[in-house]
Amino acid sequence: MSRDARPDYPIHELLAQRHSPYAFDPDRAVSSEDVNALFEAVRWTMSSYNAQPWRYIVAHRGEERWQKIYECLVEGNQPWAANAAVLALGLTRTTFAYNGKPNVAAEHDLGAASAMLSVEATARGLVVHQMIGIEPDKVLESFDLPEDVKPLTGLAIGYAGEAAQIPAAYAERDAKPRERMPQGEFLLKG
Repeated sequence: MSRDARPDYPIHELLAQRHSPYAFDPDRAVSSEDVNALFEAVRWTMSSYNAQPWRYIVAHRGEERWQKIYECLVEGNQPWAANAAVLALGLTRTTFAYNGKPNVAAEHDLGAASAMLSVEATARGLVVHQMIGIEPDKVLESFDLPEDVKPLTGLAIGYAGEAAQIPAAYAERDAKPRERMPQGEFLLKG
């Protein structure tokens, strides 16, 4: 079954192909070259005042840091994320470097950066599942972070896997058609 979106209006094929699966291929590694390209896409993402407040902790499966990131995921994300070739944590720098004032756009900018990462991943045949389901306190305990850096999200990165590789409840979610509310429900007019 295709996981491509069924848009009401034509959109770029990469946007239609992008999806957030639970099933990752546990036997396929992601090259360092591809990971570097994903974060190069992040590097060139727009941000408020060009502050680039995103910070990421990233690791390949087999590295000690991958296990530390994995342990920072909420329990419900661990069964399927265990197969991801790469895990990352998305964090925000909460203050502007140039004046020390709060950066109220930091979370928005992290989201934009992670979206660009996801599009680059799709272009490379990879999949990304972004999740808010992390344990921020565990992140703070596990990693030496500056005071103004806030853990916010997790990302599982790899190649799409098969339903048989994950618990049935997650496989059922992956099998459901992708749906989104129509534009009329989120475009406020008048």
